[in-house]
Amino acid sequence: MAITVAELVAEPQLGLTFLAGSAGRDNRITWAHTSDLPRLWEWVTGGELMMTNGLSIPADPQGQVALAEALVDAGASALAIGEKMHAPELLPEFLAACEQLPLPLPLISIPYPLPFIAIARTVAEASLLEESRRLRQTARVYDLLRTAGTIEDHWQGLLQGLAAELNAELFVVDRRCLHPWHPDGEPLPDFLQAELAPLTGHIPMTGKKFQWHRLRDRHVLMMDIPTHANAVLVVLPKSDPHPDAVVLLHAATVLGLELSRTALSLEGRHRLAGEFLLQAFDGRLGIAELEIRLSDFEISAQNFVVVSIGADDGERLANIHVELWRHGLQAACLRRLNTLHVAATAGVTDDVLIHCAGPGVRIGISSPTSAGGVQRALQESLWALGSAKGNAVSLTRYAEGPSWLGLTSFEEGTALVQRLLGPIFTYEQSQEGDLIVTLKTYLDTQRSWQKTAAALFAHRQTIIYRIRKISELTGLDMTETSTLAQLWFALQIHEAMHK
Repeated sequence: MAITVAELVAEPQLGLTFLAGSAGRDNRITWAHTSDLPRLWEWVTGGELMMTNGLSIPADPQGQVALAEALVDAGASALAIGEKMHAPELLPEFLAACEQLPLPLPLISIPYPLPFIAIARTVAEASLLEESRRLRQTARVYDLLRTAGTIEDHWQGLLQGLAAELNAELFVVDRRCLHPWHPDGEPLPDFLQAELAPLTGHIPMTGKKFQWHRLRDRHVLMMDIPTHANAVLVVLPKSDPHPDAVVLLHAATVLGLELSRTALSLEGRHRLAGEFLLQAFDGRLGIAELEIRLSDFEISAQNFVVVSIGADDGERLANIHVELWRHGLQAACLRRLNTLHVAATAGVTDDVLIHCAGPGVRIGISSPTSAGGVQRALQESLWALGSAKGNAVSLTRYAEGPSWLGLTSFEEGTALVQRLLGPIFTYEQSQEGDLIVTLKTYLDTQRSWQKTAAALFAHRQTIIYRIRKISELTGLDMTETSTLAQLWFALQIHEAMHK
């Protein structure tokens, strides 16, 4: 085991003495480190004896007390100050704080002219046996990857094995919301979630790997899990000494490896789900096949919904399938440009979808359906998505949200599109032409012949001819504002329903 503060002070050749905080004499020292920087606690990873010539010590009582509190919160085992150097007067408030903190901070005097390296060498020599123990423990940590793989619940088996090895409670959470990172993970206790919420924004993605906090008389460690952005390991030691910092880094690496293995499997499943939905939406699968495939993805074939999620930048939709999985939602996803289509169990809640999709997106949800109604459900979800965008709301459920463009169902929208744009579609099927594109560009450029021609790289007279052709096919007067409004409505519905 590592040397204790009391054992170090008892070394006769060093001549160290307690100034305060002797109640912390059983604190174990993992390392001895010298620093004279102002924010001394920022260099603590847990278990260190911090040595200073005094430049790190504030002169005022409030600063000295704050230093003691910060060192305890960071997990320092003791503070040693060199005599006859640069330390200001150690004030009574400082000595009292070292004695009275929930975890006393041993304050040690280093006699002049004892070199600090002598203390560091003593700690290092005492740590040789500890290093052998660390190597064996590290080997056991990595072996947990193998043994956990034989358990049905790999993730919980791995976490429980690591927790037993480290003698600590372990949680892996998302720094953004503190929800479990893995769907099989244990949630943080309510009290801990409330305490950690203000701190999560202070955890760096790079730089310092450890952040010790003192919460409700317990030390809590928060550290990044490599390879997975926003994945944080929360460690609650069950006793002193704290888990070894190096072993903790290896434990975080093991968890990262397991998450990477899971993510690889998830991406394979995601690809198969996309291929399945593409076939389902195109009508290439019979009802029996649809039911089998839905059950393969653990989605009820008799009671599911289709969700359409739209964003201005399609890349924002790239990881929503991971977020849905992480929150325990069984789903199949298909991304088409700036829209993600999701088949999910009908019980999915609005809050979960909004949380997983993130800010700045719009969501449309179909009515509950069975396998035979998957294509209609897609139309309903697209209509609901168009309604969400048109009414500037985050989420709309089909037939429950506000009307869109004065219409209440996709059947009404389809009828309007067919009545106004149907003749144009029919013409373009038999003739080469760009009438729909020209009409949309013409309306988007405020009916400017010149701007429309420039946008389409066409001659102005060509644009005039196409607009006259649209008027001829539809029987509408293109100079009437009401006509243009109807055509604009129809184009909006057509675009929304063909994503």
